[in-house]
Amino acid sequence: MGAHERDGDDRAGDQAPQGSGLTTGEVARRLGVAPTTVRTWDRRYGLGPDAHTGGRHRRWTAADVARLERMCALTATGIPPAEAARTVLGEADPEAATEAGPEPGPEAATKGRAAAVSPRPPVRARSRAGSGLRMGDVRQECKGIARAALRLDAAALDELLAATIDEHGLVTAWTEVIMPTLQAVGRKWESSGEKYVEVEHFLSWHVSGALRRGAPTAVGDRTGALTVLACVPGENHTLPLEVLAAALAERGVPVRMFGGALPVESLVTAVRRTGPAAVALWAQSRTTASRPLAQHVAAMEWGVRGARRRPVVLTVGPGWAGRAVAGLPRPTGLAEAVALLESVVSR
Repeated sequence: MGAHERDGDDRAGDQAPQGSGLTTGEVARRLGVAPTTVRTWDRRYGLGPDAHTGGRHRRWTAADVARLERMCALTATGIPPAEAARTVLGEADPEAATEAGPEPGPEAATKGRAAAVSPRPPVRARSRAGSGLRMGDVRQECKGIARAALRLDAAALDELLAATIDEHGLVTAWTEVIMPTLQAVGRKWESSGEKYVEVEHFLSWHVSGALRRGAPTAVGDRTGALTVLACVPGENHTLPLEVLAAALAERGVPVRMFGGALPVESLVTAVRRTGPAAVALWAQSRTTASRPLAQHVAAMEWGVRGARRRPVVLTVGPGWAGRAVAGLPRPTGLAEAVALLESVVSR
């Protein structure tokens, strides 16, 4: 079945009578995975619905969804999909365990039979995303993105991030979905030694890519409307600045993004060359937040005598907490930073 046929199948299924089961798209949203992942598990491992409704329409019952929830829980712990599918089918029907995926070798078959006899206890997905990540009270999309990151599933992660940004917009997607997920992964990393470093790096990389793909092309410069974004020297956490750059571009604000650990001399040169209306300096840590640097940039002037201009300097990031610079705004979140910068460039 081609991609267009599958998409048409989902759209047709969405129009089926209520109460006859869920469509593939609805199941994917409920589980927090990509629709392509659900279709792959159906086609490759035999985890599809027990029955079809209306010919080719795919309608999933509560029992069908329960199997996929178990599949999500197992794969999120690092179990390969084929082995997880054998376990899921074995728990429902031990005789069906050998029908999932390619023909297993003797060792894999033994593992499948053992799993069917002594299945792993169900994993609570409500607060842990089926993975040991304590998510708390968050949007359903957070759990789906966390599952995809823990599986190191690049295709599903890209699809989920793109759908979240498209549905909610960059600011809400970052504040209510992406940032809580990153924080949950970070807490797991801190409490588990180095065990989840690869997950944090993987998720951050894909978030960065999603921000670049989701933002419009660079906005043309307007006199007196440019914003410079840079991390202070010694600061390499660029992701929050990347989402700020994308959100400003989404609103038509021209931006110059200089990324991580910009040396003092280079920052001063960049400000003098561009003559920005505003400069946002990001600091993740108090050890990198520098009051003298912020004050120096805020005091810079350019233009002809009698019409000299200075930039409005925003100190952004948790590193500035308790290190506020008198006269310089310190927004506490992305939405506030975007609103402040928009107001500055619109003057």
